[in-house]
Amino acid sequence: MAALKEVRPSVVVVVKGDQLGADWWQMLDEERLPRVTWLYDELRRMRYTPEQVQSIGPIASYSSQDTKELARLGVNVQHLPLAYDSTVSVPRMAEEHVSFIGARYGSRERLLRRLAASGVPVRAYGRTWSRHPYDVLRTHQFSNPGIPAGRDLARSRAYGVMKASPATLNIHGDQDGFTMRTFEAAGVGALQILDRRDVDAFYEIGSEVLVFDSDDELVDLCKRAMRDPKWSEAIRSGGWRRTQAEHTFVHRIAALEAQWG
Repeated sequence: MAALKEVRPSVVVVVKGDQLGADWWQMLDEERLPRVTWLYDELRRMRYTPEQVQSIGPIASYSSQDTKELARLGVNVQHLPLAYDSTVSVPRMAEEHVSFIGARYGSRERLLRRLAASGVPVRAYGRTWSRHPYDVLRTHQFSNPGIPAGRDLARSRAYGVMKASPATLNIHGDQDGFTMRTFEAAGVGALQILDRRDVDAFYEIGSEVLVFDSDDELVDLCKRAMRDPKWSEAIRSGGWRRTQAEHTFVHRIAALEAQWG
C-alpha cells in the first residue's frame, strides 16, 4: 500500500493477490485505479473467499475451469493462459541429456527412472533433485533420485538447457491450467514432450509439440528425438513460430489492457 501511494500508477495488475488484505482492495477502490487480477493458480489452492472473488474483478485466470465457474457466478472474468518471456536471453549451452526442470514428485521420479532404465540419458534440475549438500539439507530430500541431477537454474539458464537438450519434458501435476513451462519450452525452440493432450488448445500436436500417453510412448519419442534430428528440428521450429506469434507476455499484456481499456 505504501508503494502504491509512492508510485501513483496509472493502472494496477495484481498477480494472484490472495494474501493481500481487505485494506488493499479498499484502497484500490478509493483511488479508482483501472485494475485487473491475474490468477496463476487454481482457486482451490488460494485463500480467496467466494465473496472476495466476486468483488475484486475484473479477473483473468489461467484455469479454464475456474474461468467457467466464475463466469457462471457473474464475475467479470476471462481465460488468460500464461506465456513465454521473450525478453530473457537464451544462452548457448551444452546438454546431451533429455531434460526435466521442476519439482521432484513421486510420479515424476518414477517416470524419469523409467526413461533411464530404458537407455535414455536424462537429467533433472531443481533443488529437490539436487545432491548438493545445501539443497539436501534445506529440502530434506535425503534419498537419491537415481538419475543425474543439477541444482536450481536461473530462468535464462533454464531456457538454455531446454533449447540445448535433445528433448525437454513437461510433466504436470494436479492442475487444469498450463504452466509457464509449456510456453517457455516451445518459445526457446526446444523439443517439448508433455503429458496433456488438451495442449492442442495452444499448439498442434505432432508438428509443434509432442504428447505421450504411456511410459513406452515417452521412451519411443525420446529415442527418436535423439536419432532423428531432422524430425526434431521441424517440431522445434513449429513450436517456436507459434509461440512468437501468439504466446508471449506481449500478447497477454494486450489482453489485460483490454480489461481496463
